[in-house]
Amino acid sequence: MELEELIVRLNLGEDYDYEFKASQDKLSKDIWKTVSAFANTSGGYIILGVTENKHDFQISGIKNSIQQKKEFWNNHNNAEKLSVPICKESDVTITQIEDKEIIIIEVPAANRIQRPVYINKNPINGTYKRYFDGDHQCSQEEVKQMLRDQGNEAQDSQVLENFDMNDLDPETIKVYRQRFSNRELDHAWLILNDQELMIQLGGYKKDRETETEGLTIAGLLMFGKERSILDAFSHYHLDYQEKLSNDPEQRWTYRITLDGKWEANLFNFYPRVYNRLVYDLAVPFKLDQDSIREGETHVHEALREVLINNLIHADNLSTKPIVILKINDGFSFSNPGRLRITISQLYEGGISEPRNPNLQKMFKMIGLGEKAGSGFAKILRAWKEQQWLRPLVLEKSGHGRWTEYSLPNNSLVNISYSVNSDHLDDNSDHLQDSSDHFQKLVTIATPIRDSGKVSKQLMEETILKLCQEQYLTQQQLANILNRSPHTLRANYLTSMVKNDLLILKYSDTPTHPHQSYITNPNL
Repeated sequence: MELEELIVRLNLGEDYDYEFKASQDKLSKDIWKTVSAFANTSGGYIILGVTENKHDFQISGIKNSIQQKKEFWNNHNNAEKLSVPICKESDVTITQIEDKEIIIIEVPAANRIQRPVYINKNPINGTYKRYFDGDHQCSQEEVKQMLRDQGNEAQDSQVLENFDMNDLDPETIKVYRQRFSNRELDHAWLILNDQELMIQLGGYKKDRETETEGLTIAGLLMFGKERSILDAFSHYHLDYQEKLSNDPEQRWTYRITLDGKWEANLFNFYPRVYNRLVYDLAVPFKLDQDSIREGETHVHEALREVLINNLIHADNLSTKPIVILKINDGFSFSNPGRLRITISQLYEGGISEPRNPNLQKMFKMIGLGEKAGSGFAKILRAWKEQQWLRPLVLEKSGHGRWTEYSLPNNSLVNISYSVNSDHLDDNSDHLQDSSDHFQKLVTIATPIRDSGKVSKQLMEETILKLCQEQYLTQQQLANILNRSPHTLRANYLTSMVKNDLLILKYSDTPTHPHQSYITNPNL
């Protein structure tokens, strides 16, 4: 961390990834809750030697920095205190500011094998997450979810005791076979009986350790009868809603859910939802004799990837539902479970680590979904070709991760992908302005959006132009500029506020969850 950035952070106060503690005479006892919270969320900085007085943070310094640093490492590397030694030596530094010493601790985000990072040998009561500027205890369900993700065994390969072929829907298997045959007419699996086919697909197996034989989670979810699925997973729920009415009293205008009118397995859910997602897209396509799109656009392909990913990456042992929402200006996808790779790896592509590889295989055998980590790259490509805003992926422990796709096409369309979330976020950061106004902002941002690294001067000048007529949130600016919110805040927004180039909407509460910026009119 640069000293200049630290000084700016003092003016803005604590945030999602910054925590200040006094620790003047001895190491703060509650530091370990913050270490756990940062590690289980997205990482962050703990600054020791900073005192808060009525929301004003001042450097007070610490008297015995060497001793406190030693105490930190002794506890950090002690399994009695911290479950995983998450920091490396270079993450803890002693720095001098204005003749006062402070300690800067950078806590990295834990990977799925390390999570949950907990304290006092108690994962249930000692696991924390970061939410805004505070540390909050994780629920028992959240901890269980992290523990499930630690292992390398596929979640959907587990054998379900007392479930057999009678729990599968014959009509679903028949339609699947037809799709499979249309794609690969001479495939050897097509001559197998249903149980043999399930074995090859990973839907039925014999556990070699327990010698238990039966349907797997994947087999039941993909081909099962609704009643049988609910017997195995009482919280199982699929919900697609269209909210296309401006009447606030109308909860939805069209819905697909578990209503007893169809066998609600994943195979049957997919085509019902996909056709509703794309039927009114202003992009031409045609169908072949098997209702498979010929010459479909990359936009259709991208929406298919989002939907498939939503189904194959869900933590089906969670109590949370799979929810997909279509509204006038966008889409929202929500499923339980966290990313099993980092967000940067997701953007770079080439890495695939699905929670449910058997489900992925079942869809792939009929031409749906990608396996080599290229699915998200196709989404990025489609949006770029349409000159739409770059899809944004955000993940928050306990509050889920979500991806927002913004499409300035007649109106600014916003697609959000939420994971491990109880509900869809009502505080959307998409603009409500007219299409012409939004296009004006995109035009202003074009030199930044279409470039990689740009000069600091050009970036600041562009931000000032964007914020000249209205307040914009950090997220809105990130969408318009094709940059990450963290990069904008750390490298530009905080310093521009300090230098009176930008004015905060909530100046008395710098860490307000809906903070936004406007250009100083006195410039």
